[in-house]
Amino acid sequence: MICAEDEIGVGTDHSGIIVLPADAVVGTPAKEYYNIKSDYVLEVDITPNRVDATSHFGVARDLAAYLKQNGKPSVLKRPSVDAFQIDDQTPAIQVEVVNTEACLRYSGVTIKGVTVKESPEWLQNKLRTIGLRPINNVVDITNYILHGMGQPLHSFDADKIKGGKVIVKSAEEGQKFVTLDGVERTLTARDLMICNTEEPMCIAGVFGGLESGVTEHTTDVFLESATFHPTWIRKSARRFGLNTDASFRYERGLDPNVTIYILKYAALLVKELAGGTITGDIQDVYPTVFNPYKVDITYDKINSLTGKVIPVETVKSILDSLEMKITNETAEGLSLEVPVYRIDVQRDVDVIEDILRIYGYNNIEFSDHVKSNLSYQTPTDHSYKMQNLISEQLCGCGFNEILNNSLTRSAYYDKLTTYPADHCVMLMNPLSADLNCMRQTLLFGGLESVEHNMKRKNGNIRFFEFGNCYDYNKENKKEDQALGEFSEDYRLALWLCGNRVENNWAHPNEKSSVYELKAYVENMLVRLGVNLKKVIFGNLTNDIYDAALSITTQSGKQLGTMGIVSHKICKAMDIDTEVYFAEFSWNALMKETKKNKVTYTDLSKFPAVKRDLALLLDKAVQFAEIQKIAQESERKLLKEVTLFDVYEGKNLPAGKKSYAVSFYLEDETKTLNDKQIDAIMKKIQTNLEQKLGAQLR
Repeated sequence: MICAEDEIGVGTDHSGIIVLPADAVVGTPAKEYYNIKSDYVLEVDITPNRVDATSHFGVARDLAAYLKQNGKPSVLKRPSVDAFQIDDQTPAIQVEVVNTEACLRYSGVTIKGVTVKESPEWLQNKLRTIGLRPINNVVDITNYILHGMGQPLHSFDADKIKGGKVIVKSAEEGQKFVTLDGVERTLTARDLMICNTEEPMCIAGVFGGLESGVTEHTTDVFLESATFHPTWIRKSARRFGLNTDASFRYERGLDPNVTIYILKYAALLVKELAGGTITGDIQDVYPTVFNPYKVDITYDKINSLTGKVIPVETVKSILDSLEMKITNETAEGLSLEVPVYRIDVQRDVDVIEDILRIYGYNNIEFSDHVKSNLSYQTPTDHSYKMQNLISEQLCGCGFNEILNNSLTRSAYYDKLTTYPADHCVMLMNPLSADLNCMRQTLLFGGLESVEHNMKRKNGNIRFFEFGNCYDYNKENKKEDQALGEFSEDYRLALWLCGNRVENNWAHPNEKSSVYELKAYVENMLVRLGVNLKKVIFGNLTNDIYDAALSITTQSGKQLGTMGIVSHKICKAMDIDTEVYFAEFSWNALMKETKKNKVTYTDLSKFPAVKRDLALLLDKAVQFAEIQKIAQESERKLLKEVTLFDVYEGKNLPAGKKSYAVSFYLEDETKTLNDKQIDAIMKKIQTNLEQKLGAQLR
């Protein structure tokens, strides 16, 4: 294998392959040749609430508590800082905290006369072992302590702190700042900054600035050990898309009471590895002191939640091993002081969880009998019931329900007018360009599913999906509504493509069509209780369909759309067949269904009558127009109008087509006679001739 230094972890050079000297013994293990020390690496999964365990010391502290309760007493040691002392009383960098809400404590110390160079081999090896790249001795020390003790540190070139003063304050709205990665970022008033007397130097707890960091030319260093409010750090980190080791810990909450100890520990390591003298007193601003959390627990609750009577002495021993101080003891329970570093333990149930964790889940026996109370309540939410109803109907028709991500790519909307790109709700810090905005329509997620299935030889597709869609329209912004420009709509969508049925020797292949989709749509509307006589399917032109219908009520209220998905869109998504798509505003449908009251009538005892007409029409005329005119001509006795044949071809005048239409008439009170039927059909025929220019064939 031919490799560069950085490719096998023995250096940082990537300029070319490693060339070994001629006297290198063939077969020598690489770790021996390069004198690489081996070590064991344990990967520990930490739950989000356990920020106290995001360090080697934190894990060791928890492990010591467990071992103590399992007959293996261990002594937890932390590095001593007794050797710390001020070498030079000359006044050094001063500290001022302006924003005391965001900065809970700020400590700093100045070290002069340091020599910035490569770290010793032992430190470099430790950092590489945990996946970090060594930089220089000062920066490596801050990273070493961060991962070893869990407290972030930041090092500044003291000579670049203008005015000899560090000021912790909020940024100015719109202020520009260049971070270590060379990116210029626009700050807001909700970003906490570490500044000098003239300019910002660092986004507090998140990322350093380009100009204030330690370099090989640095001789004086200012070390920062601070605690910031989790919310401020989390929002800044998300806003800038910067997820650093420091922000990861700060946004979960840290113990302000350890900043001085960590600062002393870091200063001693800097003196040891980089030389220099500690100059001036430690600067420490601690506006509001954090005291241990006070929690009361009762033995009854411990036994109730754990399901076992744990001996009192065992409980007390576990609490002692967890550094939870017992301040008062009664026959019923204990009063405790919980260390500030355990920000996740502020209630009695949190303490009981810790007791059980150390006691051991495996020590809780399972009962031979399981008791449970089951209660069932019929869902009363109208929309929920209707959604289940339609889901069952569609599944019965061979549809499969899909669930796609609400996040999608904005590129889908770049050239659309129906769903313009400037109406996308954009994410500030997207995971990728494919997930950088909220969807405006369910269409594209479904097409991704169609494309995924087609590539796996599943081309006969019937999908449906319920989901929210989102829209941003700056014209809707109102002073009295903070989010007036944003809207959300719950929708139902259907996709159809491929053959109507799977290949079958007894049934010829028949392609799905937009008419099949329309039948599903109409059946769905009927199932919801929508009166189809009051629904209008009208021509629609937009850029997501090649041919489409709008679905509206007689009052003009939009319910949805359906049609053939644009060939350009399908081609862009690598779909080489026609896709039929329908999308409804579920909220609009629910408003329509709530208007309907269920009524029951007797089945008619009298026969229905069917009459057929063969009509010669202009090609532009739609069946919906015939249907509408017929229903307006006879509202009471005309029950249904259906189209059973369409002919376009020879023996017809140019621009004409032939429709064969059936009309169903029925009177619930008596049998219709020929005279009544003929009068109704004559009226319908006359209206069709006058309004559509229809001719009877």
